[in-house]
Order: sequence, then structure tokens, then C-alpha cells
Amino acid sequence: MVAPSLIPMKASDRVKTDRRDAMMLAKLHRAGELTAVWVPDQAHEAMRDLVRARMTAVRVLGKARQHLQGFLLRHERVYPGPRAWPLAYRRWLTTVRFEHPAQQIVLQDYIHAVQHAETRRDRLTGQIEELLPNWSMAPVVAALQAMRGVALVGAVTVVAEVGDFHRFINPRQLMAYLGLVPSEHSSGGSVRRGGITKAGNALARRVLIEGA
Repeated sequence: MVAPSLIPMKASDRVKTDRRDAMMLAKLHRAGELTAVWVPDQAHEAMRDLVRARMTAVRVLGKARQHLQGFLLRHERVYPGPRAWPLAYRRWLTTVRFEHPAQQIVLQDYIHAVQHAETRRDRLTGQIEELLPNWSMAPVVAALQAMRGVALVGAVTVVAEVGDFHRFINPRQLMAYLGLVPSEHSSGGSVRRGGITKAGNALARRVLIEGA
């Protein structure tokens, strides 16, 4: 199994047939120019689906909180504390009142949406913790948690998205796979480096950046 996006292609080639594709792949395979990809088993794919479902719940929670805060700000209801969503902020939400019943209904609906999203996120997190001991990659998850800034969810996410770490010869290959290396456009004596390439798996890259 090879990565389609990494197959070398001629820019001038305008004819594509199955026969020509087969010959091209055979030649590239003989020359060692094809990049193999790791294929997860059914259990790994299932755990990856669960991790991605939790990440979707986190995004939904973030949107629900933004909707609530935007509604309050639009009506000049500003929380006086230093930051939102601690226990004090939730207590303050219970004291917010609007004169028109329709606006009070909207406030309660936004609050319920946040609570529902938090319940969904916590439920999926608990299910990940419950299924983790029976996963073949559990020792790798435990090992990653020994690093500062890497907790259970972050470790499970990285392992689920990256898969087999043994397919990378050195750390540079892993970082290149995750897009955590600087982009470069150099020629001759001129060396120009830019931001990270952001190639590869976006979810694993985001978790590692947040952990760092």
C-alpha cells in the first residue's frame, strides 16, 4: 500500500490509462520511489474513530460556548471575572436575567447546549479510558504520558493518529510526517525558511502543539 499523494508524476504527462499507470508504478517500485503507508487494523481504526468523535464533541462545545458568550456580549452582559467558564462564571450565568421572556428562553437554550456538549465530551472521554486497557497500543500511550504536557487524551490521540512509530527511522521523519518542520525555499547560497509545513495529520499536530 503506497501513498497516492507522494507518487512522482511528470508535469508534462497528459495521457492516463490503466496500462500506463501500471507500468509507471512498476518502474517506480523497482527504483524505490514509492512511499509505503501503514494500514491500521480493525481495533486501531475503531479507537481512532472514538478519538475523532471526542474531538468533534470538543469542537461542538467550543461553538456552543461562543454562541452563548456572543449572545451575552451583544446584550452587554459582561462577566466581571478574569476568565470565563470557571465555577464562578457558571454561578454568574444563573443570575443573568432579561426583561423579555424570549431572550430569557434563548439564554437558557444556549446554556443547555453548552451543558449537553460538555456531557457528550465527558462521556466520550470516559469511554476512551474504559477501552484503553484492552487496546494493543496501551503501553505506548502510557509511555507517552511520561512526557511533560502529555496527558491521557493527548497520548491516545497521537498514538491513534500516528499508529506504528517503528515505521519512522528517526525523529526527523516523524516530525516531517506531522508537518512540524519548517518550510524551506533555498537555492545556492540563499537559505530561506518559513513556518511549519502543516503537512500530514492535523489532529496529531494540534495535540502536540497544545501539549508543548
